[in-house]
Amino acid sequence: MKSRQNIEPGLVSSATALVARDLRLLWRRRGDSLQPALFAVLVVVLFALGVGGGPQALSQVAAAVLWVAVLLAGLLSLDTLFRGDAEDGSLEQWLLAPVPLAWLVAVRVFTHWTTTAVPLIVAVPFLGELLHLPPEQLPVLLGSLALGTPLLSLLGAVVAALTVGMRRSGILVALLALPLYVPVLVFGAGSVAASAQGLDATGALLLLGAGLVVAVVLAPLTIAAAIRIALS
Repeated sequence: MKSRQNIEPGLVSSATALVARDLRLLWRRRGDSLQPALFAVLVVVLFALGVGGGPQALSQVAAAVLWVAVLLAGLLSLDTLFRGDAEDGSLEQWLLAPVPLAWLVAVRVFTHWTTTAVPLIVAVPFLGELLHLPPEQLPVLLGSLALGTPLLSLLGAVVAALTVGMRRSGILVALLALPLYVPVLVFGAGSVAASAQGLDATGALLLLGAGLVVAVVLAPLTIAAAIRIALS
C-alpha cells in the first residue's frame, strides 16, 4: 500500500512539472504555437475562394475540407514534438527519470493535443460558417474531431519519435505520418458524410473510439521504444 502511494504522487508530480515546462516554453514561442491555427484558417479561406460555386457547392464538401485542414495543421508542429528535448538533452534525462518513459511521452502527447488540436476544434464552428457547413452536421463533425485528433497526435508522435535522431526530417515525418492518418480521415469525414445522407454515423464514430483506445494503450509504449532506439 505504501509503495503504491509513493508511485502515484511521483507520476502526478512528474506530469505536472512536464506540463508546466511545456506551457512556459509554448508561451515564450507563442508565435510558433499560432501557426497551426493560422494555417487551418488559410486552408479554409483559400478553398472557399478557389471552389466558389455558391453556398450549396461549399456545403457539400465543408466537413471534408475542415477535416483535411485540421489534419494538415497538426503536421506543422509534429516535427518539433521531441526535437527540442533531443537537442537540449532532456530526452536523456527522461530515460534516467524514476517514472516510466511511456508515462512522460503520454503526457507530452496530451499537452501537444490540447495546445494544437483543441483550439482548432473550438474554431471549427466559425470556420464552418465560411464553408456554409449545415448546422445539423456540426455535432457529428465535432464528435469525430474529438475522437480523431488525439488519435492523430498519438500516431504522429510515433513517427516523430522514430525520426527524432535525424536532422531536417520535417518532410520525412509528413511522408511517414500521412499514410497512418488516412484511415482516421476516412472514418472521421465518412461519419459526417453518412450523417448528411441520413444514415447512422455511430459505426464510424465507434471505430474511431476503438482506435483511440488501442492507441492510448499501445502508442506510449511504442514511442518510448522508438526514443530508446533513436538515442542508442
